Amino acid sequence: MMKPASYSKALPALWRYCLMGIGWSAVVLGVIGIFLPVLPTTPFLLLAASCFAKSSARFHHWLLNQRHLGPYLHLYLDGKGIPLRAKAYILILMWFTMGTSAIFFIDPLPAKLLLPVIAAGVTIYILRLPTLATNRAKPAAENQC
Repeated sequence: MMKPASYSKALPALWRYCLMGIGWSAVVLGVIGIFLPVLPTTPFLLLAASCFAKSSARFHHWLLNQRHLGPYLHLYLDGKGIPLRAKAYILILMWFTMGTSAIFFIDPLPAKLLLPVIAAGVTIYILRLPTLATNRAKPAAENQC
């Protein structure tokens, strides 16, 4: 697993508090995303882990060892990948929101053109990540019932 480069000692206090605030906001949004199908969970948890890695060893350790949230992070941070369903969900939601924003909510043409470029870059990144193999076979004990 990746180890954080350095914790809070090297950063000014204001910067540490800003990172902790962003981290906790991302945790809240990630938890909401567990229950709300429109809001993705994993990207917010990764953002929180990154912010906590730079600002607070205690919060970083707490997040990675959380019973419900930690497994999401460990799969990614350990390089095992993300499930195919999560990849599809991320890409569909991202292209939908970026496309909708470019068509309906953004006026300047350069910004309209920039959104698909960003989405293409993120798509390439997501597709290059390892896909987690899920074992859908039932254990032998369940088959005997």
